[in-house]
Amino acid sequence: MSTVEQHMSHSITVESPAARVYQLISAIESWPLYFAPNVHVEILARSDTEERVRIWATANGEVKSWTSRRELDPDRLTIAFRQEVSQAPVASMGGTWRVVPVTDERCELWLDHGFTAVDDDPQLTEWITKAVDRNSESELGAAKSLAESGDDLAELEFSFEDTVRIDGAAAKIMEFLDRADLWPTRLEHVSRLELSEDGSGVQRMSMDTRTADGSMHTTESVRVCLRDEDRIVYKQTLTPALLRAHTGEWRITRAPEGGVDVTSRHSVIIRAEAVANVLGEKATVADARSFVRQALSRNSGMTLACAKEFAEGRSRSGSATAPA
Repeated sequence: MSTVEQHMSHSITVESPAARVYQLISAIESWPLYFAPNVHVEILARSDTEERVRIWATANGEVKSWTSRRELDPDRLTIAFRQEVSQAPVASMGGTWRVVPVTDERCELWLDHGFTAVDDDPQLTEWITKAVDRNSESELGAAKSLAESGDDLAELEFSFEDTVRIDGAAAKIMEFLDRADLWPTRLEHVSRLELSEDGSGVQRMSMDTRTADGSMHTTESVRVCLRDEDRIVYKQTLTPALLRAHTGEWRITRAPEGGVDVTSRHSVIIRAEAVANVLGEKATVADARSFVRQALSRNSGMTLACAKEFAEGRSRSGSATAPA
């Protein structure tokens, strides 16, 4: 039984109004886009002042998952959190986000943690301490960068989705999307794919694809396979130069009139400083948004076309590439 609670605090000064910073940290559904350690967030219940969420995130290179309850206080600019279901080596974890105004255009962002390790094991305590240090510094730094980008974030961040109707079984489509290790034999433009799974539906994937000009493109992703819900969500951990962050979802739903709809959803943040280098000196963020949407939709569309042929039992007639 764990009885000795450890306490840690991290902080950073942000050149941005406190309300803007609070808005960022309260939007937990966007954390996989905003914060590098976060892979996926599921909102289980929500009111104006309370949330119950399930989070998948990396800790010291490992993907961990837990369920937390959050209490939001926009008047005091605080968010208290407590893990209801933790994952070893964590026995318990809680803490508070605090935004402290300094001036109208400056604030301090604090992240406090209190935790216990399984059996109060010193080695496990050290492991958790390192993870909290690394993740807290990463999240605070990202919050600072995003908040200080001001209104530009609204232009840099966007989501979109594409849907294909398939006259086939949902289980067959899920098999195609789930068994990404077979994509090199099913998708002609995928030349290499390394896939590992930890037994809880979390996959790590490294993939090489050939682009239209014949060059090779490498991506790395963490995928969470929610097989009971016919969904796979993912976060790209190695992004192209134009993207600061990229998350997505494969979603299968039954169509009322028969068949199933398969949707590919993408959420991205453009890396503003990379636009000129990638697309040319005269390119704008609007150009980058258009370029990214077309590229991702094209790849998703070709992957969905192959999934359709696979599920409907037809022979493949064309090549495809696949986003992670």
